[in-house]
Amino acid sequence: MRDIFFDLSVRSVRLNFLRSMLAAIGIVIGVVAIASMGMLGTNMQLEVKDQLSSSANTVVISADSVRMGPVGTRPPSSAATGVTKSELTKISSVVGSNGTVIPIYSTNTQFTINSVPGRGSVYGIDPMDISRFLSLNQSYGNGTTRIGVNEVLVGADIAENFNLKVGDRIRIGSFSSSSQPELRIAGVLNARGTVADGVSTDNGIVVHSQWYTNQYGGEDEWSQVNVIVNDVDNIGDIEEAINAKINTNPKTPAIRIRDATSQLATETSALGTVTTFIMAIGAISLLVAAVSIFNVMMMSVSERIEEIGILVSIGTERGEVRRMFLYEAFILGLLGAGIGGICSIAIGYTVVEAMMGTTAYFFQPASILYVPAAMGIGVAVCVISGVYPAWRASNMDPIDALRNSE
Repeated sequence: MRDIFFDLSVRSVRLNFLRSMLAAIGIVIGVVAIASMGMLGTNMQLEVKDQLSSSANTVVISADSVRMGPVGTRPPSSAATGVTKSELTKISSVVGSNGTVIPIYSTNTQFTINSVPGRGSVYGIDPMDISRFLSLNQSYGNGTTRIGVNEVLVGADIAENFNLKVGDRIRIGSFSSSSQPELRIAGVLNARGTVADGVSTDNGIVVHSQWYTNQYGGEDEWSQVNVIVNDVDNIGDIEEAINAKINTNPKTPAIRIRDATSQLATETSALGTVTTFIMAIGAISLLVAAVSIFNVMMMSVSERIEEIGILVSIGTERGEVRRMFLYEAFILGLLGAGIGGICSIAIGYTVVEAMMGTTAYFFQPASILYVPAAMGIGVAVCVISGVYPAWRASNMDPIDALRNSE
């Protein structure tokens, strides 16, 4: 059965179409802002999750900060600043044949390529261990992971930024120091993105472990030890066994153990907070739109006093008058949300492509769900904004309404 009050609402919107659309623009902007930012944040989370999942079978062990001393202070001369050789031996004994143990030195320093300075991470790794978790990008030349003492592997970002190829030279150390010998680039590593194993090589350099200790010292005190577990289902048991073997005193733990699960939770939480904050900023436009819709509805009530008086005087129930104005608010919300939803897909796709360089996760349900969610919020804001004007219209005295219309 056709609802005459809905038809009256449509008629009102149509007669004041320009004013109605100007009011709905705020809803359009709000829906686009919330949906686009929500999709961007979700795409970032999905990408991080996939990248961290690639190292989900890796346990990262480092010296506990309690042993190393507070940030900004030097630990006692007798204190180890990394995972010691005896601890490495215990880790290896616990892991046994259930995984691969890879000790890694690391620091952050300057480097120079063709007199152009840069900065990145330097990882000292035994050449026999490199191929166990890193791979080469053969498009830069036929490199090898079996580097010599005076050879290095560079990350994908460094190779791209400096236009490198296998055989080029790099000097690691302060730009002002020309005494450092140049090292030969033996290969370029594949891009890894965000990883949970603590070895971010995209803007990093991998050197021979012997060259690292000759340059920086700290032999047999590794920055971290990675354990690549054969069966990811055993990762919890191995972590517990390593912890029980080395951290015998809970008050002063010797090592800190983490895996992809803990880092994924941290990264997801951080990205979620940022996304929520950005969406909250976008939601401000919905508040502005709510005021605009409220104003339009109040004007509609004022302009239709005679109509309201006639409807009430012929026996129209107050609830039906209320419904008529709520219908009008709903129509405005539906128009704004519909246009905003269509724009959100186009604008969101563009934003994700520009910010992330990939739209591989854009049409995932968790991402695209923000479009109908934002549309629903937009419609709800409109209806809520129309509640008071609808209530005011339904509570008008018909005699006063007809008298005021004259």
